[in-house]
Amino acid sequence: MHQRKMAAPCRRMASRCVFQILSSFSRTAVGNASFRHLSSSAVCRSLSQAECVIQRASSPWTLTAAVCLQRLPVISAEFSPIEQQFKELLEQIELEKSVLSDHELRLLEDADRLSRKQADDYDSDEEEGRGNQEIMLAQDLEDAWEQKLKIFQPAPRVRVDVDKDLTSADRYLDESLVLLAEQQVGSEKLWLLPQTQWQEGETLRQTAERALASLPVGFKATFLGNAPCGVYKYKLPKAARTESSVGTKVFFFKAILSEAAPPEAPDAPFLWLKKCELEKYLKPAYLQKVERFILSL
Repeated sequence: MHQRKMAAPCRRMASRCVFQILSSFSRTAVGNASFRHLSSSAVCRSLSQAECVIQRASSPWTLTAAVCLQRLPVISAEFSPIEQQFKELLEQIELEKSVLSDHELRLLEDADRLSRKQADDYDSDEEEGRGNQEIMLAQDLEDAWEQKLKIFQPAPRVRVDVDKDLTSADRYLDESLVLLAEQQVGSEKLWLLPQTQWQEGETLRQTAERALASLPVGFKATFLGNAPCGVYKYKLPKAARTESSVGTKVFFFKAILSEAAPPEAPDAPFLWLKKCELEKYLKPAYLQKVERFILSL
């Protein structure tokens, strides 16, 4: 009986303790939940403000796009000694394994007919189907072809007057040429790949296309992709640097001349150069970047 009297208050105390623990836990959970909600919204606001600040901040680098316009070879290049030997070997193998052509068979038939005429072993009935038509021998055809070959004069592969003209896109037809333009950079004029400054709202490829279209002579070209093939950056002199202007980044895009170049303007500051001639006109650091993506085709 005494044990039952002691057990009742213990149960009441235990129930009150459990109730207090649960209620305090619920209040703490609600409080923490509201705290997390307020903290997450504050973080979002701070992130959005940071993004706005980043967007408003201008880059200290000036972005520029340049065009590497190439004129591909028009005629095949001269054979090297080993290529010439290999060519002759293939021609010899083809000659030894080939069968007689129709013209060669006709030459043999004509030779056989003439030999039988000279030996009085010739049947005139063979010519009845020809009537009065004049017989053209295969040898006569060869003589006519030889006369046409003597008259034909192929265009010269080496044209000294044109090859020396650096402004002509028709020089060195068996090699690849690159277009350089004289442009104002700061206080000096430099020979560079045609370039112009990026404008807000356009892609770098559109900037490169605008650089090519802005030249005084119109060139029709095919651009090779939307991604730049190289990048070159340089810093301004320390006296000219500011927090908002440190230097320039130049992104290069490759393009192929798709049509014959128009006649050169007399005052157009252009040069069409071979890869080996670029070092005379480009600065070493600039040339080092450009040589990486110019192929000597």
